[in-house]
Amino acid sequence: MIAKEDMYISLIENIKELVTVSEKDISLIMDSFKPKALAKKDILLFKGDTSNHMRFIIEGCLRSYYINEEGHEYIVQFGIRNWWINDLFSYLTKTPAQYFIQALQPTTILQIHRDDLDKLFIQVPVMERFFRIKMERAYVANLNRTVKSMSETSESRYLNFIKTHRDIEQNVPQYMVASYLGITPEHLSTIRKNLHQ
Repeated sequence: MIAKEDMYISLIENIKELVTVSEKDISLIMDSFKPKALAKKDILLFKGDTSNHMRFIIEGCLRSYYINEEGHEYIVQFGIRNWWINDLFSYLTKTPAQYFIQALQPTTILQIHRDDLDKLFIQVPVMERFFRIKMERAYVANLNRTVKSMSETSESRYLNFIKTHRDIEQNVPQYMVASYLGITPEHLSTIRKNLHQ
């Protein structure tokens, strides 16, 4: 487990990649984000609950997924160290979440409740800019993924996945990678075999 005093370093570094914060700002940010530890398989967010927190991953791995009427799981997003994870639609619209968020291994996050984030925006105005940029990037990434899922072959999607997310591919079961790519585990197995010939 990461030491409490070291836990905030990666959050602050993540924020500093996009905006400039003072020492006073850093202190206010650290006071506003609360740590939460999850065991493997713990559910962080249940479908039907409203997502009221922004969440930053300190260590571990999570997945965001939904279950259709037939009981099939579809992975929408993975989250690893130094990433943000949420059901953004639920958070932004204050409506019930469409997804579950589950820890795939022991995980530690830092999270901030929407009420505390609103206060932080007043205390540290640059944080509003930080989250605006983050949400713009999330929107672009989601749109890009949607277009690629419709226009690229499954092999091409897999190759792009392992090129950009090698650390995820090595840490999650292959059937979950298949679910994320929108293909069957058998199809992924065939792709992997063909690539290694």
